[in-house]
Amino acid sequence: MAGETPDSIFTKIIKGEIPCHKVFENEHVLAFLDITPLSVGHTLVVPKRLVERFEDLPTDEAAELARQLGPLARRIVAAVGAEGYNILLNTGKVAGQEVPHVHFHIIPRHAGDGLGYRWKAAPAEQDALAELAKKVNSQA
Repeated sequence: MAGETPDSIFTKIIKGEIPCHKVFENEHVLAFLDITPLSVGHTLVVPKRLVERFEDLPTDEAAELARQLGPLARRIVAAVGAEGYNILLNTGKVAGQEVPHVHFHIIPRHAGDGLGYRWKAAPAEQDALAELAKKVNSQA
């Protein structure tokens, strides 16, 4: 299958070769506390399938991964007393993906935590958006 990867640190954790602090596990998903957290409670949510890119996961497994994010975030926020959270997925090295295995980050947030954002959004031209929408839709 496209996107299959050799063993990474996450596949070793899934196989039980490296210990972790699990907060959830089922047939398709494992969630565990990040050992280098951005904030207390930072959790990684991974599919058990060894796939590098989200779009290469079978849709039922991708859906199961997504289904678990909300309930996990609710539990984590309650456990650490956070005011909010970010759910983050980096795909590809250019996007910051360091481990070649699909993984979502649930990052609890508190006012003044200093984590911030680096997004530099700017208004787009409506004609350019319309043209891009056509191009995206032609890929279906």
